[in-house]
Amino acid sequence: MLRALIPLAVFALIGLVLWSGIGKDPSILPSTLIGSPAPEFSAPDLRDPSRTHSKASLGGAPYLLNVFASWCPTCRVEHPILERYVRERGLRLVGLNWKDDAEAGLAWLKQFGDPYSDILYDPSGRIGIDFGVTAAPESFVIGADGTVLYKHIGALTVEDMETRVMPLLQGATP
Repeated sequence: MLRALIPLAVFALIGLVLWSGIGKDPSILPSTLIGSPAPEFSAPDLRDPSRTHSKASLGGAPYLLNVFASWCPTCRVEHPILERYVRERGLRLVGLNWKDDAEAGLAWLKQFGDPYSDILYDPSGRIGIDFGVTAAPESFVIGADGTVLYKHIGALTVEDMETRVMPLLQGATP
């Protein structure tokens, strides 16, 4: 009798696990970085490889770190939204050109526009690994003190910018 209940219990457990994920926003994934200092990094600037960016050099004011690549079709979807927030709301936008060829990244910016104040060039993906990047686009709100305040996976929408990103950036202003 007990053996007959084991498959039913396994089925119920699987159903409970699947049901618990229904209705959750897939763009919000927990990150161990939230509330912690951003990883240390040092990277050349995509536009000027003689310049180097680091966590310390970008600190002092909050910013949105946006992971993008020329090969990423979804990056094209969010790009006009990011440009608009830089232009109209003064968003400090730092790019992370991830697992990309420098020439392709520069050509992409020339074609679609360059709203970034600084662009970290990460051809090996090492910085992305340290941030826990799984795919482009991803974005991180970084506080003035270098703390990771928020992680967003996928293309940012106007709603995401208004309800999550901008309030955090405005609240993180020193």
